[in-house]
Amino acid sequence: MAERADSTVLAGGRVVLPTGTVEDGRVIVDGTRIVGSAPKDARIVDLSGHWLVPGFVDMHNHGGGGASFTSGTVDEVLTGIRTHREHGTTTLVASTVTGELDFLAQRAGILSELVEQGDLAGIHFEGPFISPCRKGAHSEDLLRHPDPAEVRKLMDAARGTAKMFTLATELPGGIESVRLLAEHGVIAAIGHTDATYEQTVEAIDAGATVATHLFNAMPPLAHRAPGPIAALLEDERVTVELINDGTHLHPAALELAYHHAGADRVALITDAMDAAGFGDGHYQLGPLAVEVKDGVARLVEGNSIAGSTLTLDTAFHRAVTIDRIPVDDVVRSISANPARLLGMYDRVGSLEPGKDADLVVLDADFTLKGVMRRGEWISKPWTD
Repeated sequence: MAERADSTVLAGGRVVLPTGTVEDGRVIVDGTRIVGSAPKDARIVDLSGHWLVPGFVDMHNHGGGGASFTSGTVDEVLTGIRTHREHGTTTLVASTVTGELDFLAQRAGILSELVEQGDLAGIHFEGPFISPCRKGAHSEDLLRHPDPAEVRKLMDAARGTAKMFTLATELPGGIESVRLLAEHGVIAAIGHTDATYEQTVEAIDAGATVATHLFNAMPPLAHRAPGPIAALLEDERVTVELINDGTHLHPAALELAYHHAGADRVALITDAMDAAGFGDGHYQLGPLAVEVKDGVARLVEGNSIAGSTLTLDTAFHRAVTIDRIPVDDVVRSISANPARLLGMYDRVGSLEPGKDADLVVLDADFTLKGVMRRGEWISKPWTD
């Protein structure tokens, strides 16, 4: 049961702000918001020896807690949302996987209601408009070219809550679909693509602004055929998603992306499927059977990686302790950057007065100890 913080001063911790880390800082919460000053009767919580960072923002997530955002009931979707909140994700976009167009439109109607009531931040359609050459854990029989009319059908079904479409923009209709999305303020993301370097540049010029899980489900970087990776890394208009679970990317690939794109153009995501926060076993990802073993999800047929079992607290911990990315840079990648892309930075993504009281408390070793969402403790950094 979440517990409302009311008027609370979180004092003594290392607070990560947009301007940098403040030692012995404080964040004041009143009701659901961060405020600039505290009333006299405010509760003081001593967070000495801890880090205080903004709540995490996950813009690419298919489920968790045993629940799928593509096929689960409303209650199951809420279970998945709660699972990720417990791991620090206070703002979450629900991602679908490839399915029949009418089915995806129906799911969009269900998920849009959860957006409207504030449980989700939006909908991301990953598929069916992707390349069969780079389909990953998507059913090839259900893939289609990105027809702008069909893209528009899903946008309409989402009733203004569609935040992002992943497209193989080299396919017929790809560039026209990018332009349609850009005109309506929806993110066009390049992913599950077999595009050349030149085709990727064309898509970026048309309005694509995100690389769906860079490196994964696209041609590798080669010296005579640099492909989409080089085009996506070099263009300042593009934010690159990275899955930092130790399976999807070699640490050197993560370092390469941070080095060339810079921390302001990286968004750490989970690409999580049902098993995140739930455990090994057998699952479904859309119509495809998945086995999760030792925390790694793979298709039963073909053995392709099938999403992740990652939660963002683990991604944060790996980035700081294993990859040695500066804490301030990780915070930008896991909170501020995705919040900006989603058009929500006025409300979430940083610890500033006037914003939602969404925050995460980490100990000195960057292990999650507490989560607050809109002024309510999902988990408290102390024991009663």
